[in-house]
Amino acid sequence: MRDDLVLVGEFGRAHGLKGEVRLKSHTGDPLAIASYGPLTAANGRKISLKKNAKPAPGGAPDMLIVQVEGVTTREGAEALNRTELYLERDKLPPPQEEDEFLLADLIGLPVEDESGTVVGKITDVPNYGGGDLLEIAPAKGGATALLPFTRAFVPVVEIAEKRVVVALPDDFFEPARARPDEEEA
Repeated sequence: MRDDLVLVGEFGRAHGLKGEVRLKSHTGDPLAIASYGPLTAANGRKISLKKNAKPAPGGAPDMLIVQVEGVTTREGAEALNRTELYLERDKLPPPQEEDEFLLADLIGLPVEDESGTVVGKITDVPNYGGGDLLEIAPAKGGATALLPFTRAFVPVVEIAEKRVVVALPDDFFEPARARPDEEEA
């Protein structure tokens, strides 16, 4: 995958019978994804969305119903399910606020605790439906751990300085253990 591509959306299940498909948009303005021109799938295929994108029923602001150029059947829409869509970074509008950035810019950045000690590195920024998370690999090796990407846990993000400060729980990188009341006899 090219380094200049940014994940901007992912297709979900088909919607209706005439080729419409659900699309989770990762752009600041969810409907803007339809105006960026051809998008690129992970396999390199170019995909063009028609301009008639609309919010999907259910109230999630980032979930849309879209039509794809050349897809006119439910079967064609079903074939798109789980396809991630990317866009060249230079086609995205620049951040409007001083503290705005792309989540992709966080990947690879070192993570410091509040005393300035490097405790790890960001390896991913997943979102499983409950909000963005930082996946952090510990500096001393071992399994990654997930931290909610909220101001309480991540008080400082300075992209230009390549600096992320976190407030980690004491046992953050320790493996999960069963509680005493859950242990088997």
